Amino acid sequence: RPALALLIMTLPSRWIKPIIAALCLVSVAKVIAQDYGVEEDISQSCKNNNIRSSTTSSTQGKSFVIRKMNGNSTATTTKTGFERMKDPLLNVASSTPLADRERLKLRGLVPSGYIPLNLNVERSMQQLRLKSSPLEKYLFLQSIQDIDERLYYAILVSHTEEVMPIVYTPTVGEACQKFSSIYRGTVRGLFISLEDAGSVRSVLDNWPHDDVSTIVVTDGERILGLGDQGVNGMGIPIGKLALYTACAGIHPSQVLPVHIDVGTNNEAFLHDPFYLGLKQPRERGPAYDSLIEEFFEASQDKFGKNVLIQFEDFGNTNAFRLLEMFQDKATTFNDDIQGTASVVLGGLIASKNMTGLELSEHTFLFAGAGEAGVGIAELIAYAITKETGMSLNDARKKIFLVDSKGLVTKARLASLQHHKLNFAHDIDDDCLDLLASVQKIKPTALIGVSAKPGTFSEVVCGEMAKMNKRPVIFALSNPTSKAECTAEEAYKWTDGRAVFASGSPFGPVTLSDRRTFIPGQGNNAYVFPGIGLGAIASGATKITQNDMLIAARALADQVKADHVSKGCVYPPLSDIRNVSTKIAAAVASSHYETGVATVLPKPSDMLSHCKSLMYNPLEFS
Repeated sequence: RPALALLIMTLPSRWIKPIIAALCLVSVAKVIAQDYGVEEDISQSCKNNNIRSSTTSSTQGKSFVIRKMNGNSTATTTKTGFERMKDPLLNVASSTPLADRERLKLRGLVPSGYIPLNLNVERSMQQLRLKSSPLEKYLFLQSIQDIDERLYYAILVSHTEEVMPIVYTPTVGEACQKFSSIYRGTVRGLFISLEDAGSVRSVLDNWPHDDVSTIVVTDGERILGLGDQGVNGMGIPIGKLALYTACAGIHPSQVLPVHIDVGTNNEAFLHDPFYLGLKQPRERGPAYDSLIEEFFEASQDKFGKNVLIQFEDFGNTNAFRLLEMFQDKATTFNDDIQGTASVVLGGLIASKNMTGLELSEHTFLFAGAGEAGVGIAELIAYAITKETGMSLNDARKKIFLVDSKGLVTKARLASLQHHKLNFAHDIDDDCLDLLASVQKIKPTALIGVSAKPGTFSEVVCGEMAKMNKRPVIFALSNPTSKAECTAEEAYKWTDGRAVFASGSPFGPVTLSDRRTFIPGQGNNAYVFPGIGLGAIASGATKITQNDMLIAARALADQVKADHVSKGCVYPPLSDIRNVSTKIAAAVASSHYETGVATVLPKPSDMLSHCKSLMYNPLEFS
């Protein structure tokens, strides 16, 4: 640099200004390149890190990779040595190719042998299977995620059916209940509390990744069927976003779990010395709404107007009104209300292959009238209107709800919560329990979202079997301990004629006559990752009820004859990435038809476009 300065000083004055200007431009370009992730790397490492580069140039045998600032952006790769190994987004330990270790300063930090990813996956699975309890398995997988995210997601992608019940329901329920006791200090998301009011943007600025595309947020009030878990509910956003990555290929650097801590009404936690959240009663006043609104505004300001924000496990008091408040202001949906509805509707559409009934030919009875039940009921009614052209009010007349006080009727209007009013029908009899309601309504489909085990008793299931050749019985409450009945009970009590699905997984059931059934799991993971990927692919400004119907139809289309022959109304979870991609393509295409897409021009091949956005931890040699 001194020599360059002396050289410039010897030049004619008319040349100096242009040269200085050029040098300034080079400096600015260098700064911009650093900001956009221009990194010195070698081609093999790019491949191994699953970096999809938008620009690659060669200078003296070296490659420079510019990170794409969109759905495929990845963590930077400038870190080397011990610092690199501490970053779970970059560390691949013994799977680092031998040729790369010198340049990355990893020699001596890992054993000298090279173990390809597929063998590391199988070694990890062997270790996992030695663990004695589901929670131990959950913690083991978390420990892998803490040090090597690519290995973690490679396990989820290649062994989806085996590990999904560990990563999410039912095991995540126990993990949430014990979250404060098993917390290890690993940064897995952001905690925003009432004490952060007025400073939420500053909290978001502490997150290390600026290209977040997908946020899952909870306030912990209604975690699965377990009730108020306060800050312990953070396990749900963490688990959901792991499935966004595993099932729909959203890059792990682009997902953000968030917990909004407004206190808890769980007395045990308020007196637990290890509880990590605010030890105060749950806030329900203006301060609550103000914090939620500030969070939405700050998230859109930092991550972009169309960042996807998924509501998760909010209580009935807030779930419906918050969805109504923000659904036209942000790209958002509530998975408990809408995602659950979509996956259940998909199973009901697919059940036609067994019952022979169209949606409009069913009579539906719900055990449970909370956000999940009403969300499913509303989507079924909406689907019936699209199927038949009948009015929404007429479609709702085919759907009945039973809550803790019995059948929801107009005689109870004065005391009904707002979200139940559309399904309060003119019925004279006082049906105070589920059995009386079954006998009165004579439903063709019984859907459980009550979180009360044993609700679908032998007598109730027997009544359903008397009335229907193929009774539809969906016991959807999570976790398994909260299911209205087991798969074995449903098949046994209906002589194997039930069309059964559950919220948590059940294994194959063989009856005394040797008939074997494979129960379907109405797992939200069938739809929410695809809906999210579709929104990202189109740059959607909002997510609508119609998107949920499109996702349900796309899901049902993937239930093949061999699945039906085994009594299953859902495709195998082992095919979840293909399922998600097809749902994403269908949903994204609809966004262009409804005018909410912002990624222009519209891709000519939507399925290929969605696939191109997906991170795949298995894509390297």
